[in-house]
Amino acid sequence: MEAVARLNNCPTSPRKMRLIVDLIRGKKVEEALHILRFNNAKESAPRVEKLLLSAIANWGQKNEGARVEEAELFVKTVFVDSGAMLKRVLPAPQGRAHRIRKRSNHVTLIVDSKAAAKTAAVETATEA
Repeated sequence: MEAVARLNNCPTSPRKMRLIVDLIRGKKVEEALHILRFNNAKESAPRVEKLLLSAIANWGQKNEGARVEEAELFVKTVFVDSGAMLKRVLPAPQGRAHRIRKRSNHVTLIVDSKAAAKTAAVETATEA
């Protein structure tokens, strides 16, 4: 059974966040945590790491009695959408002004266990 965690209005540009998220897509949870912990991205990686830990905790709440270590959890889906944009003005030479766009994003992370993914694949194959 899958578990979802969302991070809304994160004050980082979606492009920077997608670079981090692409590193962990499809990986095992332990491997993804190591990748995020030792990544050099100062803002993005700790936020995604905290989001991944939240998704693992959500999975634990849904599957009481099941152990995370035995479930072989992996990052099933993770995607980044752009959020609200703060528009600011920077004074420029000769009375002009440059527009500054401070971007934000929304991250959605879905964690699932290998066993549950296999049974779901078998069920869809038998229905067809």
